[in-house]
Amino acid sequence: MAAVVAGTARDGRRDLMKAVLDTNVWLDWLVFAEPTVAPIARGVESGALTVLGSDETRAEWLDVIARPTFGLDEHSRAAAAASWDRWVHRCARAPACVLACRDRDDQKFVDLAVAEHAAWLVTRDKALLALARHATRAHALSIVRPDAAPLLAALSAAEANL
Repeated sequence: MAAVVAGTARDGRRDLMKAVLDTNVWLDWLVFAEPTVAPIARGVESGALTVLGSDETRAEWLDVIARPTFGLDEHSRAAAAASWDRWVHRCARAPACVLACRDRDDQKFVDLAVAEHAAWLVTRDKALLALARHATRAHALSIVRPDAAPLLAALSAAEANL
């Protein structure tokens, strides 16, 4: 289990958790209101969890929500983009790290999490989850599913400390 990453929020609070969410987790939260990501949403909304993003992850978000598969009209896409912008802490483009994902499209999430010393990369993607053991050992990065018990316990503890 990854330790809570200590940091100082803009309002002076300590012990913020930092995480990178892959695009499917964002979809589950902001488009589908999937119950399994509700603890993550509460953590972000309460300020217990800081989610990190970059121009690259935002570009993927915008591309995905524009796909006809999701049936989002222009207003819904704009609302989803505004929600992403509201909740994400924007970071500079992350340099490539040595932890390589077999799916090149997902590498940006790994690079960002490692560069920003995130405790968590939250995903359901098999290629990202396959990196979990190495990420934990080499970078103290836990790559987990949204419903992973260690993540949920850390979120609960962080919220209790607010």
